[in-house]
Amino acid sequence: LMLESYNDSAVVIAEGISGSVEAFADRMNQKARELGCADTHFVTPNGLDGALELTREGKSVSLEHHTTAAELAAVMSYCIAKSPKREEFLEITRAPSYTFQDRRKTKDGWQEGSRTISCTNHNAFLQMMDGALSGKTGFTGKAGYCYTGALERDGKRFAIALLACGWPNHKSWKWHDARLLYEYGLEHYERREIQEEKELPAAAVVNGQKDFAALECQGETIALLLSMQDEVKVEWEVPETLTAPVVKGEKVGRTAYYVNGELYREFPITAA
Repeated sequence: LMLESYNDSAVVIAEGISGSVEAFADRMNQKARELGCADTHFVTPNGLDGALELTREGKSVSLEHHTTAAELAAVMSYCIAKSPKREEFLEITRAPSYTFQDRRKTKDGWQEGSRTISCTNHNAFLQMMDGALSGKTGFTGKAGYCYTGALERDGKRFAIALLACGWPNHKSWKWHDARLLYEYGLEHYERREIQEEKELPAAAVVNGQKDFAALECQGETIALLLSMQDEVKVEWEVPETLTAPVVKGEKVGRTAYYVNGELYREFPITAA
């Protein structure tokens, strides 16, 4: 599946894990939602064009298999960095080739057959640029040539996605554009620690035995690859007063980190 892009392999895997393509697609969509992919909906397990006919409010609705470049890159980022199976994923997708034999089921169990099958990795970019980590090619009539990949070099790691990157006979355009994206990232992005340290004032306690309660922020180091154009804003929501009883460890405020106007991380401010 991952080396030769065999679409029937995806169907076999889907049916083997979930019993049907539809049930497996449901699991794919659940995982996509967990990763924050709000503009992705899977109908097929192999990326081929497909549509699901639904009835909503008495009307027939066709929901097409779709995603976005940004969300495909987010999925790739998860696969190479956060997934509990990331090492296995990298081992499979970086393999130049794979050879195996067929098996047949007998009354004594599974036995090796006589046929040998060899697969070659279609991700030619693994040999095109130093630091290439992983990647997956794709093509459909609607999406054109597509590529999702990852690269790590000089302490920087990038995930990219290219959609509609040419139609026949422009199969190699995706390699050219992938290199442009990676080179841009390596040149223009640097790792920066964006967390702020701040001495929090004690909050006055109303109707309590103590006049003031100490506060602390439960933060951690945040390191991001950022360009000069990226804007980071930190908002502190620190209470001036608290109403008794005040419990140690109770969340009373927060520190929010915004990158280009979107919330990236937040940490609680608690009573110490």
